Amino acid sequence: MKLFLGIILVAVLAFSGCAKKEAVGLHQDQPPHGGTPVALGDNYHIEFVLDAASGTLSAYILDDEMEEFVRSNMPSFEVTAKVGGAEQTLVFKPVANPATGETVGDTSLFTAQADWLKTTKAFDAVIKNVTLDGTTFTNVGLNFPKGNDAD
Repeated sequence: MKLFLGIILVAVLAFSGCAKKEAVGLHQDQPPHGGTPVALGDNYHIEFVLDAASGTLSAYILDDEMEEFVRSNMPSFEVTAKVGGAEQTLVFKPVANPATGETVGDTSLFTAQADWLKTTKAFDAVIKNVTLDGTTFTNVGLNFPKGNDAD
């Protein structure tokens, strides 16, 4: 009986070690909501997710690997988009989430609403100014829905 349990234990350890090695090779930084990732330096991302029906663009603040949400106390931030030859300003405001304990002033989710987002599927834009954990990112260029090349 002890020999049988020993063989099972060795087999479990051997197979679990192989699975872990394979899983490490499969790791890829992917936006958790299937949105547009925009790198902010080496430590942060903003994932933009469009709800065209309501004309709402959500911005999730994430860590460098897009695995953890990063809370911010920003009162808002702006993105200037070029749409049909004209500039449009989106003002992203903080969103509270009682389920996660996030509040306005301590949240990882910001949203902006504009009617032109209901019909515009692609645009170039600039994040004017975002401050996270004391680091300020200014004039970060992006394309929606492609993202940016800062990764």
